[in-house]
Amino acid sequence: MKDLVSRCPIEEVMQVLGGRWPTLLIYYLKDGTKRFSDLRRDNPTVSHRILTLELRKLEKAGLVERTVFDGYPLRVEYDLTPAGLTVMPLIDALGDWWEAHDAARPAPKTKTAAEAAAVS
Repeated sequence: MKDLVSRCPIEEVMQVLGGRWPTLLIYYLKDGTKRFSDLRRDNPTVSHRILTLELRKLEKAGLVERTVFDGYPLRVEYDLTPAGLTVMPLIDALGDWWEAHDAARPAPKTKTAAEAAAVS
């Protein structure tokens, strides 16, 4: 991870939760334990490498717990830690805020055929 510019707690949080995948992974783990393949199915556009890196980052931050089971094939499960569960109200609040914000935004204006022709 990059070095912190300040000791601001928001900067530290954004270093862990910022980006495309961390909050989504926490959101998908809210309902309980998931295997790596389940998380790949939930997030089909994430690469294997990036998913691994993001899960390691969340594990290092103490938000996700990784359990490895012996046997063949190797089975790995991920679950939220108690600290990870405390992040859920924040993620839910962000979702609620966006839904309210998105509904309040005016619809984009569309040009009529005459206006489009005038611009060309």
